[in-house]
Amino acid sequence: MPDTAETLEFQSEARQLLQLMIHSIYSNKDIFLRELVSNASDALDKLRLETFRDKELQAETDNLHVEIQLDADARTLTVRDNGIGMTRDDVVNLIGTIAKSGTAEFLRQLKESKDAAGQDLIGQFGVGFYSSFMVADKVTLVTRRAGTDEGVRWESSGEGTYTIEPVADAPQGTAVTLHLKPADDEDHLYDYTSPWKVREIVKRYSDFITWPVQMAKESTAGDEGNDAAGLETVNSMKALWARSKDEVSDEEYHEFYKHISHDWTDPLETVRMQAEGTFEYQALLFLPSRAPMDLFMRDAKRGVQLYVKRVFIMDDCEALMPNYLRFVKGVVDAQDLSLNVSREILQQDRQIRAIRRRLEKKILATLKTMMTEDAEKYATFWAEFGRAVKEGLLDDPENREQILEISSFESTHHAEKPTTLRDYVSRMKDGQEHIYYLTGESRSTIENSPHLEAFRAKGYEVLILTDPVDEMWADAVSGFDGKTFQSVAKGEVDLDEIPQERQDEYADLLKWMSATLDAVKEVRLSSRLTTSPSCIVGDAGDLTPTLEKMYRAMGQEMPQVKRILELNPDHALVTGLRTAFAEHPEDPSLVETAELLHGMALLAEGGDLPDPSRFLALVADRAAKAL
Repeated sequence: MPDTAETLEFQSEARQLLQLMIHSIYSNKDIFLRELVSNASDALDKLRLETFRDKELQAETDNLHVEIQLDADARTLTVRDNGIGMTRDDVVNLIGTIAKSGTAEFLRQLKESKDAAGQDLIGQFGVGFYSSFMVADKVTLVTRRAGTDEGVRWESSGEGTYTIEPVADAPQGTAVTLHLKPADDEDHLYDYTSPWKVREIVKRYSDFITWPVQMAKESTAGDEGNDAAGLETVNSMKALWARSKDEVSDEEYHEFYKHISHDWTDPLETVRMQAEGTFEYQALLFLPSRAPMDLFMRDAKRGVQLYVKRVFIMDDCEALMPNYLRFVKGVVDAQDLSLNVSREILQQDRQIRAIRRRLEKKILATLKTMMTEDAEKYATFWAEFGRAVKEGLLDDPENREQILEISSFESTHHAEKPTTLRDYVSRMKDGQEHIYYLTGESRSTIENSPHLEAFRAKGYEVLILTDPVDEMWADAVSGFDGKTFQSVAKGEVDLDEIPQERQDEYADLLKWMSATLDAVKEVRLSSRLTTSPSCIVGDAGDLTPTLEKMYRAMGQEMPQVKRILELNPDHALVTGLRTAFAEHPEDPSLVETAELLHGMALLAEGGDLPDPSRFLALVADRAAKAL
């Protein structure tokens, strides 16, 4: 080791990369402290592991900690640890990571995309260390490897050169001192000699790391003139997800949930996960007891908090939780994940997708257990979040069957209590092949719909679907447990076959009405009506009127879909029309009666009349003639 300071020059590519890192990669300058504390924590971990190989180092493991020292007069911030430390070669190799061969290729990728690679660099000392230059004009590092006698001093202003020299009396571990730039609100540079600001950053990013992060106690009136105020630990070190379930009380779980969710109520359910093997992670998830106000707002934040080795990475990690489970709160802590070079964005890799799939399945399994073992709690959950969960029937085909299993729907079976599909199937009549449903704006509208008349008369249960998402998934999902879904307002239903002689009786009238009513595709006899004179239905593949309105509200122009008018052959109005048509086929009032039947069918399903004023005039005229 040389006896004097040695000045070395960065390679040109390394200088360019350093400037990119300082000015472009990190969107939040506070992250520099997270990186330095994370490096210090890694150094403590490495010393603890090294003692298993070298027993002589065990004497060096007393009071392992990270200390942050602030000097407002000198405008410096120092992060110090008493961990493994580094030799001169370690400093050159680790801090010089970005100056190794391959820098030019890495720089090219980084310029093309901020997300580009860098996975091999994450967790190495060099990359996180250089984030210090976002907030510092000069960085000084003093380090000594545990078990050695001589230390090393490294210093650089982050431009063309750095110096390195031996230090005889360096303490074990590593101390990184930042000579801070002036605070600048426009550049989002805070005063990082401010104890409250530093404590805030530590609590946000490093609260759960294993080792204590210590700072000088904040002075009070009684401490004036006393330099020995002492140190205090500013991080909790209480990673609840890393402790066994027996060691954590429900109260602690609830307080942690309130802390991360900003919700004042206790969670409905706590879900723990721990995966070992090819890749390891722990998860602590919560199902809220009430839906947030922004659950269905497009710009609402969603996702769980992501940690890597207890170091906070991001708040709303959407990549780890599907949109239909956006209400789930909690933490995922992975041992190793592919982040971009700034650790701010996840790379979409196999590992992340695998964690997401397991989290989904765990949540759905928890809901299935809740449904069978705690019906009251499940009812609370479904009332608050069922509408969001049903979005998964469209978004997540892989788990569609599981989502159907834990879904509940109103039905004609009970006026207040919803039913599961499993219970519906158990009540199906012999020979029934379909799960019948009807969509609409409200339960009252659906229950008064003429489409239900024959189903109610014959005792068939019909699901009552009133959520907007029901219009979407009901057509997209083929069935459940071998039974297909069938809308009672679309296609033909096999309740009673209309005799051929009845078909023949009405053939001429149906043909005439089909030609007369331009707004309909066809007029036919109905087997689904018992008391109403008419109803309007769609073909099996047609969009429902409600779905048409939804698409148009989203700015999508939809072609007008003509629907089918069905007549009740046993209703007095329909039989009277048939007789009148047979006797006086040219009578103009027959057209008006046909329009009235069509209008009544539209109103009965809650639809819009094509010409409300004409319909009212026809009704008033018929009423006047009846007096």
